[in-house]
Amino acid sequence: MADHTNTVDYRSPVYLQMRELIRSRIAEGVYQPGGSIPSENELAAEFEINRLTVRSAVDILVKEGLLKRVQGKGVYVTGGKIEQDVGELKGFTSTLQESRRKSGKKILARKVRPAGVKYASIFGIDPGDPVYYIRRLCSADGEPVSLEEIYIPQAAAPRLDGVDLSVFSLREAFQLLNVELKSGFQTLDITRIGTQEARILDTEDNRNVFLVRYTSTNSRDQVVEYGKCYIRGDKFSFKVDYDAP
Repeated sequence: MADHTNTVDYRSPVYLQMRELIRSRIAEGVYQPGGSIPSENELAAEFEINRLTVRSAVDILVKEGLLKRVQGKGVYVTGGKIEQDVGELKGFTSTLQESRRKSGKKILARKVRPAGVKYASIFGIDPGDPVYYIRRLCSADGEPVSLEEIYIPQAAAPRLDGVDLSVFSLREAFQLLNVELKSGFQTLDITRIGTQEARILDTEDNRNVFLVRYTSTNSRDQVVEYGKCYIRGDKFSFKVDYDAP
């Protein structure tokens, strides 16, 4: 390549040049972990090459774990293969993977807001400090199962707004952003669901549902995530494994 990041030539296979060009753009931060890269057509037009050549380059990077194809959405940067011990800080997606059911996530709301007194106390920050607020609906085999509200201090994951959370789980997002989770704590209660939540979960008003509240801390023992999750009891159950004395 004459220019490492902007041109291709014919002194070596073009698909290999494209592979290294995309890899370089990822390394330089042009394509961010958790975000999408341009489409095959867009890259082919930019570099005046065949779309199938671009696809060949992308396919190699997908096999390497640097990129991830998502049907109907495009190709996303993973920053490397994502590995997760499902026995630690296990989330909804990994739980469904174990049960061999197809999981789905729909982002209903996503914004940055002041922490306020309640969440400032949880995170140990000032009430005016910004936090991410995420509301999402999780499904199993196409059926609504849980409704989750999540709060994350912006300072703990400043590039979270660049990660597509309909593609990546929060655990994967934290890994992409190099946020190391150390421990978690959760409580389980029974509560009656309101009309709005019942409509979203496609269940009856005032129905009893599980309410899980949880926090996650990083390697410096700072709380970096707080969430509450309403879970349909007719679609989900909990179990505890223990050793007999």
